[in-house]
Amino acid sequence: MTLNKAPQYALRQAQDTAQSRWQARWMAIKGAPRVVALGLVVLCVFGIFSLRLWNLQFVRGEYYRARADRQRLRLVTIPAPRGIIYDRDGTSLVRNVPSFNVTLIPAYLPDDEDEAEAVLIRLAVLLDMPYTTAGVQGDEDGLREMVKEAKDTGALYRPLVIKRGVERDTALLVAQEAMTLPGVSVEIEAVREYPYGPLVSQVLGYLLPIPEEKEEEYVAQGYDPATDRVGVAGVEATYEEVLQGKKGERVIEEDVLGRMIRVVEERATPVPGDNVYLTLDLDLQRFVEEALRRGMTQPNVNSPRGVAIVMNLQTGEILALVSLPTYDNNLFAQGISAQDWQRLNDDPHRPLLNHAISDGLPPGSTFKIVVAAAALQEGILTPDTHLTCPGTIVVPNKYYPNDPGRAQPFYCWNRAGHGSLDIVGGIAHSCDIFFYQVGGGFEKTGFEGLGVERIARYARLFGFGEPTGVELPAEIGGLVPTATWKRLTVGENWSTGDTYNLSIGQGYLSVTPLQMLNAVNVVANGGILYRPRIVHHLADAQGNEVQSFEPEIIRTLPISPENWSLIQQGMEGAVAYATARRAQIEGLRVAGKTGTAQFCDDIALEMGICGVGLEQPTHAWFAAFAPVDKPEVSVIVFLYNGGEGSVAAVPVARDILEYYFSRDEATAG
Repeated sequence: MTLNKAPQYALRQAQDTAQSRWQARWMAIKGAPRVVALGLVVLCVFGIFSLRLWNLQFVRGEYYRARADRQRLRLVTIPAPRGIIYDRDGTSLVRNVPSFNVTLIPAYLPDDEDEAEAVLIRLAVLLDMPYTTAGVQGDEDGLREMVKEAKDTGALYRPLVIKRGVERDTALLVAQEAMTLPGVSVEIEAVREYPYGPLVSQVLGYLLPIPEEKEEEYVAQGYDPATDRVGVAGVEATYEEVLQGKKGERVIEEDVLGRMIRVVEERATPVPGDNVYLTLDLDLQRFVEEALRRGMTQPNVNSPRGVAIVMNLQTGEILALVSLPTYDNNLFAQGISAQDWQRLNDDPHRPLLNHAISDGLPPGSTFKIVVAAAALQEGILTPDTHLTCPGTIVVPNKYYPNDPGRAQPFYCWNRAGHGSLDIVGGIAHSCDIFFYQVGGGFEKTGFEGLGVERIARYARLFGFGEPTGVELPAEIGGLVPTATWKRLTVGENWSTGDTYNLSIGQGYLSVTPLQMLNAVNVVANGGILYRPRIVHHLADAQGNEVQSFEPEIIRTLPISPENWSLIQQGMEGAVAYATARRAQIEGLRVAGKTGTAQFCDDIALEMGICGVGLEQPTHAWFAAFAPVDKPEVSVIVFLYNGGEGSVAAVPVARDILEYYFSRDEATAG
């Protein structure tokens, strides 16, 4: 029995011991409330962390992953190569060349202000630019001010262009120190280079940064105001949409200093802009500029401003267009200096203005072809009509018809008079009194003229009073005055003297050189008015033609072929035996019309060469076409304050025509 009770006793004793231990522990816990409280706190903290982890990882996990990606990944645009502009033979008139820009992403600057300042100061030293311009009047913002403005506008992650057109050695030095310059990088940008500079700048134009007042408009079109430039003059402006191309996009991964680690995704490949082929003949353009400069600097001329245009009159294509003074559009490629900008703006003859399309001028006697066409078609003149030019005629004052002292004398440029003339002779000799009578009539002889309204109507048919529509910006329409216009604008009634002045291209009438040449083309074409063109066709980057431009007829004037023939005979007579004899070229039939237009503008007034009691200075004009029997090309020359058209402008046009046709003969040979 004793042996059997032993295991039971041992078991009971072990159970008693375990129970005693649990009782002891429970008594210890009951006796230590702080330990209990601590345990509860631990449980609560663990629960809070669990809830927070759940919220971060599951509830708002997508949001925080996106934020992390935004700090690690950045969408960047890839500029598209801008289209090239060529002349009609495929000679490149502009190139895209690499340029170095230093940029900074403000968000990547050190958080510590002293460290951030040290980065900016070092960058300013490397780029040779002011760290700050605080307190300095008139200077551009320093580096500190540029960064502050970016931060104030919330553009922390937008690359801020610190300096454009940095020298290559400087750009390499900045790139080498990029490890110690957080957020700083060197970007390569394509900028325009114009190898022929001033020779074609009036046609090509230039690029400028997006103006602040148009930022919203350009942003909507996909431009970046911080980095992009747009055409603001010439073909660069007119064909901006075609030339700019389409940007690409890629996602890149960056480190904490803003340096690219890798390309994560190519979202879109950049598409180069289309190329523009002009109607210009570069070789002819060069000669025309040389001829115009020679004509402007003749000892008896010394003109500060001039225009020369050559056109294919059968298509409206502009083969050469020169406007002087001009400018070098390379000045704008890297950002024009304040000194150069001031110099161009201070020149009273406005080098930045294309005077061929943006200058409203009195055309003088070149306008007589319009009056002649109107008079013939309206039956005011016939081929047999003769009018007498005594050198001077007197028009009585309608309010004081019996007072000779109030009568107004009108003179011909030939004070001796031309005698009796028909329409061919009137045009050839450019007789003012002949056209006074044709336009305004002459009460003494009972001859009834056209009157202002009919002259104005035919002038508009010839294309005056509205832009020609050539593909160049800033073209003006000029002015064709009427009696109503004068009453509303000047506050005076129209007079016979006003009609006389209008009949010879003077008074309130203003035209552009391109308009005047286009009117001459109408005569040569027998009434067809073409729209002038400067662009021949467009092609993509691979050279495939994507758009061609056919000759565009604006209208055909309702004038008979017989009447056109009479005007052509008069213009040929001007070259053969009258005012434009200096335009004669052996073996070539040339028709032309001279013009000597009186003027008195702000420049002349300031120079003291016009005004009350002074003889008015004159512009020199000459327009011509050839060959007469089969018209091919036309030319116009304008010389500001150049004197007589027959003396100053005719020789320039003759040189141009001779060069054009001799070159054709050499090519044919």
